[in-house]
Amino acid sequence: MPKEYFKKLQDLLNIEREEDLQSYLKLTENTSAADRRALGLTWYPIAIRNTEIGRGDYLTVELERTTHQDFSHQFRFGSAVVLFSNHDAKEDRVEGIITHQSASRMKINFRVDELPDWTKDGKLGVDLLFDNNSYDEMQNALKQATHLAENDSENKLIKILTKGEKPSFQGEEKFIIPNTLNDSQQLAVNKIIAADHLAVVHGPPGTGKTTTLVHAIKSLAKHSNQKILVVAPSNTAVDLLTEKLALAGLNVIRVGNPARVSEKLLAATLDHQMADHPEMKTIKALKKQANEYKNMAHKYKRSFGRAEREQRKALFDEAHKIGKEVEKTEQYIMDNLFTKAQIITATLVGANHYTVRNLKYNTIVIDEAGQALEPACWIPILKAQKVVLAGDHFQLSPTIKSNEAAKNGLSNTLLEKIVKLHPESVVLLEEQYRMNTNIMGYSSSVFYNNALRAHHSVADRVLFPGEKAIQFIDTAGCSYDEKLDGTSTTNSDEAAFLVKHLTHLAERLISDPLQTGFPSIAIISPYKQQVQILNALVQESEILNPYLNQISVNTIDSFQGQERDVVYISLTRSNAEGSIGFLSDTRRMNVAMTRARKKLVVIGDSSTLSKSKFYAGFIEYTENLNAYHSAWEFMDL
Repeated sequence: MPKEYFKKLQDLLNIEREEDLQSYLKLTENTSAADRRALGLTWYPIAIRNTEIGRGDYLTVELERTTHQDFSHQFRFGSAVVLFSNHDAKEDRVEGIITHQSASRMKINFRVDELPDWTKDGKLGVDLLFDNNSYDEMQNALKQATHLAENDSENKLIKILTKGEKPSFQGEEKFIIPNTLNDSQQLAVNKIIAADHLAVVHGPPGTGKTTTLVHAIKSLAKHSNQKILVVAPSNTAVDLLTEKLALAGLNVIRVGNPARVSEKLLAATLDHQMADHPEMKTIKALKKQANEYKNMAHKYKRSFGRAEREQRKALFDEAHKIGKEVEKTEQYIMDNLFTKAQIITATLVGANHYTVRNLKYNTIVIDEAGQALEPACWIPILKAQKVVLAGDHFQLSPTIKSNEAAKNGLSNTLLEKIVKLHPESVVLLEEQYRMNTNIMGYSSSVFYNNALRAHHSVADRVLFPGEKAIQFIDTAGCSYDEKLDGTSTTNSDEAAFLVKHLTHLAERLISDPLQTGFPSIAIISPYKQQVQILNALVQESEILNPYLNQISVNTIDSFQGQERDVVYISLTRSNAEGSIGFLSDTRRMNVAMTRARKKLVVIGDSSTLSKSKFYAGFIEYTENLNAYHSAWEFMDL
């Protein structure tokens, strides 16, 4: 049975890889560097700022993008890239791996002794290559899991996760847990500590999942001196946990480099901790020596005679020997640091980075497991005896390019499977610390069986005394018709109405003597083009202009894990057919609706939306709260 289980996952992953590759090729083939730059796949032009001896005495090159530094991009630690020249981008190319990336600089390790001559002429750029590495790591993990399932009859964890064998728990030993945790959080921490193989923390929006995990990890590290691996699908989630664990006084090492910059985070990185190691003096001296050999070798150009070529080769050989010595010493330092570390943090794929590939752990914690592709989860799982999954399968699911792979089961996450298979391992966090009760209510009834409670500190909070925390504004009958703009849907009339409504709210806030500062505001739409229209209108508003730092306009995905005082949602769809497209992804809408602390304003066309049970239910919910309005009520604003 487990063999078939993993075989199916491998097949689905192959379909996804092929689809992903085709869409990458479509994006990059025959496109200019400027187009690729706009897509976040290229830095161009760049300047080389420094070269040094890197891992295995190969060349590490530090470079910087010299223009378009505000462009967002997809370059990450560990990504495969290619350095190219604008003279002949097809021929003048050298491939490498990103070893560090921050702001507008990156370091790339190239498996060459020296940079080719063409790097000295013309403009240079860096392209992101297709991410074969992640797919290879996932496939290798699935192959390894198949092998273990067939040959290791003792592997209890695989049996529990794939065959439904029952997980076991130690006698409920009561650990002293700080009284800052609520009852369900305490229950979750105890469940994690008592579990022999599996525990699940189901954390709906605002319920303090990260706080719970940090307490649990601290308890595990303290009481049983365990080595723990903490992973998540995104760098952002890994960074957040790393920072919180470091603040809790734990000895943590972050593998890979953080997406965010903070002192606590940087101090936790492997690079930073290696730099402080006493053996680094030896490494610096060796690298300096190897550099001198390489510099001497550069004096013997290839065009010289045989003796010079041999001399050149001998110098490079000598540099290589020193490089091997450097690598050995670096490995010694890393082993030393990892032995002392209580906790190692990384992304799912980063859990198999060469620095930590051979490490084993007592426990691994997978955070944001609801957003993790199952094959990626097996990379860390195979390194441990016990797994803790944390997340919410009613929020954003993993991004999958292939509809076929998604439909056949790749979109079904390990978290979802385990929650159904092993309810005895699951603790639902029930108290939330973000939203007014009425903002929380609909989400709680649809997704969480009405189990959520708002903590007394947030239950009644509103923007203005006596005002409703939630509003649905119905644009039916206003002739605010949607348009198809390329592949995205827009509704410029609805966008204009939303900004007008927000402007009126801003005027009230500015003139209210009880307000102690302008609140944080999110304007959300599921459609990218609608977001652009909304953004342009906000920028043009004279009243909103002084407060632009407090206003974020974006798609739902970018607000995962975030919160704001006020949230406006432009549902955008308005058509006679009742077609709602993207909006039918109710998990996404759950994320959008649960970002607001004090006020949630949802704007949409009830005649289009009410064909969907979810939106019809939401409209009825607002009617019962006396929070339903027609857009006509606001026409004179």
